[in-house]
Amino acid sequence: TDIYCRYMRMRGISILHPIGFDSFGLPAENYAVKTGTHPKITTEDAIATFTAQMQAIGLSYDWDLVLAAHRPDYYKWTQWLFLLMYRRGLAYRKKQSVNWCDGCQTVLANEQVVDGHCERCETAVVQKEMEQWFLKITDYAERLLNDLEKLDWPESTKAGQRNWIGRSEGINIEYRVQSTEYKVEVFTTRPDTNFGATFIVCAPDSDFVKKHTSHFPESEKVQAYCIESLKKRELERVGTEREKTGVFTGWYALNELNNAQLPIYVADFALGNVGTGCLVGVPGHDQRDFEFAQAMKLPIIRVVVGPDGDTSEILTIKQVQEEQGTMINSGFLDGMDIHEATKKMMDYMEEKEYGKRVTRFKLRDWLISRQRFWGAPIPMRKSPVVSRQSSDPEYKYEPVGESELPVVLPMDVEFKPTGKSPLTEHPDFQDREVDTMDTFVDSSWYFLRFVQLLSEEARKKANAGTETNPFDDETLKILLNKWCPVDLYVGGAEHTVLHLLYARFFTKVLFDAGYINFDEPFLKLRHQGIILGPDHRKMSKRWGNVINPLDVIAQYGADTLRMYEMFMGPLDQMKAWNVASVAGIYRFLSRVWNIANTAIHNTTHNISSSDEEEYPQGEMVGPKSTTPNPSLSKEGNHDSLKRALHKMIKKVTEDIPELKFNTAIAECMIFMNAWEKAGAEALSNEDFEKFLLVLAPFAPFMTEELWSLAGHADSIHHASWPSYEASLLVSETVEIPVQVNGRVRGTLTVAIDSIAQENLILAQATALESVKRFVTGDIVKTVYVPGKILNIVCR
Repeated sequence: TDIYCRYMRMRGISILHPIGFDSFGLPAENYAVKTGTHPKITTEDAIATFTAQMQAIGLSYDWDLVLAAHRPDYYKWTQWLFLLMYRRGLAYRKKQSVNWCDGCQTVLANEQVVDGHCERCETAVVQKEMEQWFLKITDYAERLLNDLEKLDWPESTKAGQRNWIGRSEGINIEYRVQSTEYKVEVFTTRPDTNFGATFIVCAPDSDFVKKHTSHFPESEKVQAYCIESLKKRELERVGTEREKTGVFTGWYALNELNNAQLPIYVADFALGNVGTGCLVGVPGHDQRDFEFAQAMKLPIIRVVVGPDGDTSEILTIKQVQEEQGTMINSGFLDGMDIHEATKKMMDYMEEKEYGKRVTRFKLRDWLISRQRFWGAPIPMRKSPVVSRQSSDPEYKYEPVGESELPVVLPMDVEFKPTGKSPLTEHPDFQDREVDTMDTFVDSSWYFLRFVQLLSEEARKKANAGTETNPFDDETLKILLNKWCPVDLYVGGAEHTVLHLLYARFFTKVLFDAGYINFDEPFLKLRHQGIILGPDHRKMSKRWGNVINPLDVIAQYGADTLRMYEMFMGPLDQMKAWNVASVAGIYRFLSRVWNIANTAIHNTTHNISSSDEEEYPQGEMVGPKSTTPNPSLSKEGNHDSLKRALHKMIKKVTEDIPELKFNTAIAECMIFMNAWEKAGAEALSNEDFEKFLLVLAPFAPFMTEELWSLAGHADSIHHASWPSYEASLLVSETVEIPVQVNGRVRGTLTVAIDSIAQENLILAQATALESVKRFVTGDIVKTVYVPGKILNIVCR
């Protein structure tokens, strides 16, 4: 983002490029537990280290707008946002089965469970009944889904959110329970197969089972089954390889279509938080239902004929037809395609008033309570409520007043995890909520806090004070209109259904409350790939493969570090660190320094001997040229080099906005080769400075020095970006890089009218001395992009 921002500033575009630290959370707290050092101390130390590294690398952040989520001036407004949610009916407390991590000793949101394990410590997650705070993100499911179409985001990220939100259109069907006054409601997207229904299954954690367990004729068996089932992880319950289990309740439901009696089972492959928690079993046309019917020895009825024309009795899972076919044995639906029949059945059930069309979502409400210390306290006050139903203490919760914010996290707390919040025993929290907030609440709105800080600075200058409601100040509204929504966000690939989804939710809530005039936080999103260690594993102290940027800077300089990371490959790809390649970038910059010094010496700019002594010395620089400046008599060299320069300007101008930094740097290298070939004197002083300007966002330190040596008093980063002349891009020849096994070994100059002749290009390339010596075996294949590149693959 620093390269992008430097480029945009040189184009005359105002940039807000701030920095912050997502500094609450389990990693810092776990480290504090391990070392016995308070997390505030270790967190502030880490921030100081990161800040020093980023400044050494030359990242041009606005260092007046630094945030840290653990500081009270930040989480005061995190708490204010919670209260806003509470006032709008979007924050609530309830008891339910939750994801519990024994390793972290805390509750996890569904989004923080990966393949049944904690995303942080990889401990297997278990289910635990607890009372917790939730944010009602499900109220926004439809908008979160539909508004993805507005966004310039990677399609894979949008698909990830679509799948997580999980919109499905279907129908709720009510079945009367025979010999009772009760009804059981199921949700299905395929009511067309209802003539083939042979049972109903309810989840152990469904509302229906919770309400009626004591009423079931087989109450004791159901209760025992539920206790055992709810010990299992959700992923374990729904596993496709697992044998289906269940217990009969003793009740039957009546299918109004054909008066069939449907036995009602409790089975743990159904989930209480999906649909109504109950489903109708059609084993002839659903593989999961088929497996359950076989396990329980229930009948299997065919009501769909697939493309294979098979009408025989369904005896194997291969015969189960789910996706397409024609209705049979289904009364008024017979002969219809299943999709037509689905609509017809929904119409019929709604007309008979035992079915109602509904849209459901897989998305669940966001559980934000955490039983840990290092997080923002939830700003709620509690008071005991006397209850005759329970011996456990019950509480009534009320919000604290806004004037009491922030509810400050006390520092004198024993923060070792016990399964209860460490705040439980603190005297200041005896009448307060002791759970802290999930740290994703902190990161759901930080981009707005940056603008809020700008507003506070503006208020200070106007002597208007700084303490206002964070989103109703007129100065802030003007600044929000200027800077938001965020134009470009780089990052977040691992947070598709976490931070990125939650930030969209918070933004929509603030929009609905009238505080902002936009309802999406990030208009354009691009992901960066992870840089692996030299051993191709994720960098970790555990593996001893961590690259410290300060070590690289000490050996090669910050510009080398910056350019190498951007040259490793496309920004969004995972790449492994390669020490030899770092040295290659260092050599490239050394060549730039040397030829630039020669160019500066050969201009009419007056350099005194005292100035000369200040030039950086050492291995990188090498000897300086003292050759007098000859006249540019080689017009051919000059014209060719000028064309190469403007080709480079055009390429880099196009690549940086698209974040194609590796190809932009490659074009600079191609120009550098041409410049060295033509000689330092072949480039005019004006064109030399254009080259420095193009290189400046990538190598800000060296170009700043060279810009100064060339006689400029102002910073190169305040200069304007150079434009290219289109007329100079028309050439009778083109230079084609030639690779051998993926590495550039030479450059071929080819006439424009010959670039389509691959055989000719290959013959000329293999005749080059620089290429010939690397083609040591048989040529396996060639990859040729006409006029762009030739890659020779040999054994």
